[in-house]
Amino acid sequence: MTKPKNKRAPSNHVGLILLSLTGLGMCITFLLQGVDVALFNPKGLIASEQHRLMIISAALLLAITIPTLFLLYFFAWKYRESNEKATHDPTARHGKYFVFSLWAIPSVFMLLLASIMWPATHKLAPQKSIASSAKPITIQVVAMRWKWLFIYPEQNIATVNFVQVPVNTPVRFDLTADETPMSSFWIPNLGGQLYAMTGHQNQLNLIADTPGDYPGRSAEINGAGFSGMKFMARASSQAGFDQWVRDVKLSSGALDTTEYKKLLSPSKNNPAALYSQAESGLYDTLLKKYGGTHGQQPDQAMGHE
Repeated sequence: MTKPKNKRAPSNHVGLILLSLTGLGMCITFLLQGVDVALFNPKGLIASEQHRLMIISAALLLAITIPTLFLLYFFAWKYRESNEKATHDPTARHGKYFVFSLWAIPSVFMLLLASIMWPATHKLAPQKSIASSAKPITIQVVAMRWKWLFIYPEQNIATVNFVQVPVNTPVRFDLTADETPMSSFWIPNLGGQLYAMTGHQNQLNLIADTPGDYPGRSAEINGAGFSGMKFMARASSQAGFDQWVRDVKLSSGALDTTEYKKLLSPSKNNPAALYSQAESGLYDTLLKKYGGTHGQQPDQAMGHE
């Protein structure tokens, strides 16, 4: 007569799982040491608020997910085929309080998460201006294949794959695209992404509170040169920004219709370029190029007063 095999107790399995999760957490922590993960390193008001919401939502989801996974494992272990002590009556009916709790607990978490995310979504709407004592600046952004063109209408300069802004100053990015698939404008350290589409203008309001160089990119796969469609966003003091504008005005290049047509030609891994002058009305001409309501301001296109 063969002896029954020894079965590991549930506590041993729970210990192994906890030990594995602890080891995984330590490995991730070790691998991320000294690595700048932009989403977890906000450098502006909008990015800080979005980071806070990510942490809160992740904590709430873990609060309900972890107990659920534990109960799933517990019941699977308790009612395993080899456990002769466990009894199960398929004809038994659960009490009304048990059924109520199955619906009430996830509903409470859903309502709690919604009560946090709903007002935050309106507060952090990309088109909403950022309250500040500093005068906002406007930067017109054109997504091309596969590069980013930045036009400073107030300073009458332009750049390619490089943008500089003063810290603690609201920046309104007017986004559009020309002869390119839909692109996604994103500076992770400063805030969330927003789409740039041909024949349409989007508005994204951001603000930087810490000087530094922050990588920007297209978060939307849009063709062969997608991987090289990157730019550098530099946040500097107001004095540093003013000096940079003066330096750009001393450069030899000028952005006129002829130069713009050259930029429209598809190219990959483009270096940064500076233009001392930008032809007046170039961005508005681009919007009118495709006609229709898509060339209107976002609030007009959506019928807002």
